[in-house]
Amino acid sequence: MQFDAVLILIGVTCAVSMYAWSNPGLTESWIMSPYLVRKRNEWYRFITSGFLHADISHLAFNMLAFYSLSRPARYFYADAFGPTNGLLLFLLLYLGGIVVSDIPTYFKHRDDYDYRSLGASGGVSSVIFASILLMPTAKLMIFPLPLEIPGFIWGAIYLAYSYYQSRRIAADGINHDAHFYGALYGIVLTIIMLPQSILNFFLQIRQFLA
Repeated sequence: MQFDAVLILIGVTCAVSMYAWSNPGLTESWIMSPYLVRKRNEWYRFITSGFLHADISHLAFNMLAFYSLSRPARYFYADAFGPTNGLLLFLLLYLGGIVVSDIPTYFKHRDDYDYRSLGASGGVSSVIFASILLMPTAKLMIFPLPLEIPGFIWGAIYLAYSYYQSRRIAADGINHDAHFYGALYGIVLTIIMLPQSILNFFLQIRQFLA
């Protein structure tokens, strides 16, 4: 059931993103603009911006990561809470990650008329880091290098890089705050829902390093 939900989310995101590429009006109406959110009370942009992507590579990267790295979170949630509640909590993990990850962006750029951001990266980061918390020694690839390392090491590098990039004055066009805070949201929500996950996280790492 959760597997189908992931495919549905991917299908809807792909359909909306591709339609928006030929419909600039939709993009402008749905994209995350902290200034317009504040001025017009268009709070829906916190969620609609997560279904928009800049181009095919942006869309493909996010959806591939979401599809391939969501399995531990999906299955652990379903096992702990049952198929229906597990699915609802997984949706809270993904969709909540999209929303929560943009809150710091809103406060940082709410007076910046020209700032725009889009993409599901906050939700994808939430799912990935929930999966890393649950299975920290599973191997993840450092894209684009053909190198796989344990998830807890990959996660530490990712968080450090995202935090560093988000503090740089020179922007690279990527909302690194969404990556960073989406990841934190995924970790915190999973610990709240599955308190034993934090102990299991350290036990798995200790066994891996032994």
